[in-house]
Amino acid sequence: MRMLHTMLRVGNLEQSLSFYTEVLGMRLLRRRDYPAGRFSLAFVGYGDESDHTVIELTHNWDIDRYDLGSGYGHVALGVDDIHATCHGIAARGGRITRQPGPMKHGSTVIAFVDDPDGYRIELIQLSSRVP
Repeated sequence: MRMLHTMLRVGNLEQSLSFYTEVLGMRLLRRRDYPAGRFSLAFVGYGDESDHTVIELTHNWDIDRYDLGSGYGHVALGVDDIHATCHGIAARGGRITRQPGPMKHGSTVIAFVDDPDGYRIELIQLSSRVP
């Protein structure tokens, strides 16, 4: 078995696609509208679905906002240089909600950015060095 994708419901598909592709640098892998069901699916990621886990963005045409509730945590992305990554995300219009720094009670360097629907994206410094 392997993990294929994580699905997030989004209120504005075009806005979400812009965030994931232009701000986070993912590629739109595929997109399809389902008029009979009044929804669209778009898959984004850093590599082909055959060997990478991706994100499925689901847009239900008649819903423009979701209550995220208290159960959602975050999607995590590993980065080589967390400071440069955060600088680039901010320069492209992303909102850094936690600046890079060590996690509480640990030494792993993390940061957070929110997507247009309020989903949290955690950035994790991959190397063991603290920048």
